[in-house]
Amino acid sequence: MALIDLFTRRPAAPAVPEEDPVPRAWPEIGETWTPEGLPVVERYYNQAHAVVLVARTSQDPYGTAYYLVACLGCHFLSTRTKCHDLHIRYSLVKAAETANSHAGTCRALPRELPARPDEESARRLLHSWVLSTSRPRRDLHQYVDLDLSDFDSGRLELQRTNEWIQTELEALAIEQSDLLSARPDERTGTVRFRVLPQPH
Repeated sequence: MALIDLFTRRPAAPAVPEEDPVPRAWPEIGETWTPEGLPVVERYYNQAHAVVLVARTSQDPYGTAYYLVACLGCHFLSTRTKCHDLHIRYSLVKAAETANSHAGTCRALPRELPARPDEESARRLLHSWVLSTSRPRRDLHQYVDLDLSDFDSGRLELQRTNEWIQTELEALAIEQSDLLSARPDERTGTVRFRVLPQPH
Protein backbone atom coordinates (compact mmCIF):
# COMPACT_ATOMS: atom_id res chain seq x y z
CA MET A 1 0.00 0.00 0.00
CA ALA A 2 1.39 3.36 -1.00
CA LEU A 3 2.12 5.86 1.74
CA ILE A 4 -0.22 8.37 0.16
CA ASP A 5 -3.15 6.02 0.77
CA LEU A 6 -2.79 6.59 4.52
CA PHE A 7 -3.58 10.26 4.09
CA THR A 8 -6.30 10.02 1.51
CA ARG A 9 -9.38 11.99 2.57
CA ARG A 10 -12.40 9.83 2.80
CA PRO A 11 -15.86 11.21 2.05
CA ALA A 12 -17.73 12.36 5.12
CA ALA A 13 -20.69 10.33 6.25
CA PRO A 14 -23.94 11.78 4.96
CA ALA A 15 -25.58 14.16 7.41
CA VAL A 16 -28.65 12.88 9.19
CA PRO A 17 -31.58 14.78 7.74
CA GLU A 18 -33.12 17.17 10.22
CA GLU A 19 -36.67 16.46 11.25
CA ASP A 20 -39.22 18.96 10.17
CA PRO A 21 -39.99 21.29 13.07
CA VAL A 22 -43.31 20.66 14.77
CA PRO A 23 -45.67 23.35 13.54
CA ARG A 24 -46.81 25.70 16.27
CA ALA A 25 -50.52 25.68 16.88
CA TRP A 26 -52.28 28.89 15.94
CA PRO A 27 -53.47 30.47 19.19
CA GLU A 28 -57.22 30.42 19.76
CA ILE A 29 -58.51 33.99 19.46
CA GLY A 30 -62.21 33.17 19.52
CA GLU A 31 -62.70 31.83 16.00
CA THR A 32 -64.01 28.51 17.35
CA TRP A 33 -64.30 29.27 21.07
CA THR A 34 -67.70 28.88 22.69
CA PRO A 35 -67.80 29.83 26.38
CA GLU A 36 -69.96 27.58 28.54
CA GLY A 37 -73.55 28.75 28.74
CA LEU A 38 -73.19 31.16 25.80
CA PRO A 39 -73.95 29.55 22.42
CA VAL A 40 -72.19 31.69 19.81
CA VAL A 41 -74.41 32.36 16.80
CA GLU A 42 -72.33 34.88 14.84
CA ARG A 43 -68.70 36.05 14.69
CA TYR A 44 -67.27 39.18 13.13
CA TYR A 45 -63.67 40.33 12.67
CA ASN A 46 -62.53 43.80 13.61
CA GLN A 47 -59.85 45.70 11.68
CA ALA A 48 -57.04 43.83 13.50
CA HIS A 49 -58.69 40.40 13.10
CA ALA A 50 -59.98 40.22 16.68
CA VAL A 51 -63.28 38.37 16.97
CA VAL A 52 -66.54 40.07 17.94
CA LEU A 53 -69.03 37.52 19.25
CA VAL A 54 -72.81 37.46 19.21
CA ALA A 55 -73.91 34.89 21.79
CA ARG A 56 -77.30 33.83 23.12
CA THR A 57 -77.73 34.48 26.82
CA SER A 58 -81.21 33.11 27.45
CA GLN A 59 -84.69 32.45 26.19
CA ASP A 60 -87.82 33.56 28.00
CA PRO A 61 -90.81 31.26 28.70
CA TYR A 62 -92.49 32.56 25.55
CA GLY A 63 -89.64 31.51 23.26
CA THR A 64 -87.96 34.89 22.72
CA ALA A 65 -84.16 34.60 22.70
CA TYR A 66 -81.78 37.31 23.88
CA TYR A 67 -78.16 38.00 23.02
CA LEU A 68 -75.00 39.81 24.03
CA VAL A 69 -72.19 41.30 21.97
CA ALA A 70 -68.58 40.93 23.13
CA CYS A 71 -65.31 41.98 21.51
CA LEU A 72 -62.33 39.69 22.14
CA GLY A 73 -59.93 42.46 21.19
CA CYS A 74 -60.97 45.41 23.33
CA HIS A 75 -63.24 44.94 26.35
CA PHE A 76 -66.45 46.10 24.67
CA LEU A 77 -69.45 44.14 25.95
CA SER A 78 -73.07 45.10 25.45
CA THR A 79 -76.27 43.35 26.47
CA ARG A 80 -78.89 46.01 25.79
CA THR A 81 -79.82 48.59 23.20
CA LYS A 82 -81.60 51.89 23.75
CA CYS A 83 -85.14 52.14 22.48
CA HIS A 84 -86.66 55.57 23.13
CA ASP A 85 -86.12 56.03 26.87
CA LEU A 86 -85.68 52.33 27.64
CA HIS A 87 -82.75 49.95 27.47
CA ILE A 88 -84.01 46.63 26.15
CA ARG A 89 -82.25 43.30 25.70
CA TYR A 90 -80.84 42.47 22.29
CA SER A 91 -82.72 40.54 19.67
CA LEU A 92 -80.48 38.70 17.21
CA VAL A 93 -80.97 41.38 14.55
CA LYS A 94 -80.01 44.23 16.89
CA ALA A 95 -77.09 42.29 18.35
CA ALA A 96 -75.75 41.56 14.87
CA GLU A 97 -76.04 45.23 13.90
CA THR A 98 -74.14 46.26 17.02
CA ALA A 99 -71.42 43.64 16.49
CA ASN A 100 -70.96 44.59 12.84
CA SER A 101 -70.81 48.29 13.70
CA HIS A 102 -68.24 47.72 16.45
CA ALA A 103 -66.11 45.44 14.26
CA GLY A 104 -65.98 48.12 11.58
CA THR A 105 -64.36 50.67 13.90
CA CYS A 106 -62.40 48.65 16.49
CA ARG A 107 -58.65 48.26 15.92
CA ALA A 108 -57.76 46.28 19.04
CA LEU A 109 -55.53 43.25 18.59
CA PRO A 110 -56.79 39.82 19.68
CA ARG A 111 -56.29 39.32 23.41
CA GLU A 112 -56.06 36.21 25.55
CA LEU A 113 -59.40 34.49 26.02
CA PRO A 114 -60.88 34.78 29.52
CA ALA A 115 -60.19 31.68 31.61
CA ARG A 116 -63.10 29.68 32.97
CA PRO A 117 -63.12 29.99 36.78
CA ASP A 118 -63.32 26.90 38.97
CA GLU A 119 -66.52 26.11 40.85
CA GLU A 120 -65.61 27.86 44.08
CA SER A 121 -64.37 30.99 42.31
CA ALA A 122 -67.49 31.12 40.14
CA ARG A 123 -69.69 30.73 43.21
CA ARG A 124 -67.92 33.55 45.05
CA LEU A 125 -68.20 35.75 41.97
CA LEU A 126 -71.95 35.17 41.69
CA HIS A 127 -72.48 35.79 45.41
CA SER A 128 -70.54 39.06 45.21
CA TRP A 129 -72.77 40.24 42.37
CA VAL A 130 -75.89 39.48 44.41
CA LEU A 131 -74.52 41.35 47.41
CA SER A 132 -73.56 44.34 45.27
CA THR A 133 -77.20 44.81 44.23
CA SER A 134 -78.50 45.04 47.80
CA ARG A 135 -79.61 48.39 49.20
CA PRO A 136 -79.29 49.91 52.67
CA ARG A 137 -81.89 48.75 55.17
CA ARG A 138 -83.55 52.13 55.60
CA ASP A 139 -86.91 51.06 54.25
CA LEU A 140 -88.36 47.57 54.41
CA HIS A 141 -89.56 48.00 50.83
CA GLN A 142 -86.11 48.72 49.40
CA TYR A 143 -85.71 45.25 47.95
CA VAL A 144 -84.40 44.52 44.46
CA ASP A 145 -86.04 41.99 42.17
CA LEU A 146 -83.32 39.94 40.52
CA ASP A 147 -83.55 38.25 37.14
CA LEU A 148 -81.03 35.92 35.53
CA SER A 149 -80.64 38.51 32.77
CA ASP A 150 -79.14 40.88 35.36
CA PHE A 151 -76.00 38.74 35.17
CA ASP A 152 -75.67 38.94 31.38
CA SER A 153 -72.84 41.46 31.51
CA GLY A 154 -70.76 39.02 33.58
CA ARG A 155 -71.43 35.88 31.60
CA LEU A 156 -68.09 35.86 29.76
CA GLU A 157 -66.34 36.08 33.12
CA LEU A 158 -68.55 33.49 34.81
CA GLN A 159 -68.84 30.99 31.92
CA ARG A 160 -71.72 29.03 33.39
CA THR A 161 -75.18 28.03 32.16
CA ASN A 162 -78.43 29.64 33.25
CA GLU A 163 -79.31 26.38 35.00
CA TRP A 164 -76.12 26.58 37.05
CA ILE A 165 -76.81 30.20 37.97
CA GLN A 166 -80.37 29.43 39.03
CA THR A 167 -79.31 26.42 41.11
CA GLU A 168 -76.68 28.51 42.88
CA LEU A 169 -79.15 31.33 43.55
CA GLU A 170 -81.67 28.88 44.99
CA ALA A 171 -78.96 27.46 47.26
CA LEU A 172 -77.94 30.97 48.32
CA ALA A 173 -81.56 31.81 49.15
CA ILE A 174 -81.54 28.86 51.57
CA GLU A 175 -78.10 29.57 53.04
CA GLN A 176 -78.58 33.34 53.35
CA SER A 177 -82.31 33.88 53.57
CA ASP A 178 -81.71 37.34 55.04
CA LEU A 179 -80.02 38.35 51.77
CA LEU A 180 -81.96 36.58 49.03
CA SER A 181 -85.43 35.09 48.71
CA ALA A 182 -86.71 32.74 46.02
CA ARG A 183 -90.31 32.15 45.04
CA PRO A 184 -91.97 30.32 42.15
CA ASP A 185 -93.72 32.36 39.48
CA GLU A 186 -96.85 30.40 38.60
CA ARG A 187 -97.50 32.54 35.53
CA THR A 188 -94.20 31.76 33.83
CA GLY A 189 -93.19 28.58 35.62
CA THR A 190 -89.85 30.13 36.62
CA VAL A 191 -88.28 31.06 39.94
CA ARG A 192 -88.19 34.73 40.95
CA PHE A 193 -85.44 36.09 43.17
CA ARG A 194 -85.46 39.13 45.42
CA VAL A 195 -82.46 40.75 47.09
CA LEU A 196 -83.43 42.01 50.54
CA PRO A 197 -82.22 45.27 52.12
CA GLN A 198 -78.96 44.94 54.05
CA PRO A 199 -77.36 46.94 56.86
CA HIS A 200 -74.66 49.20 55.41
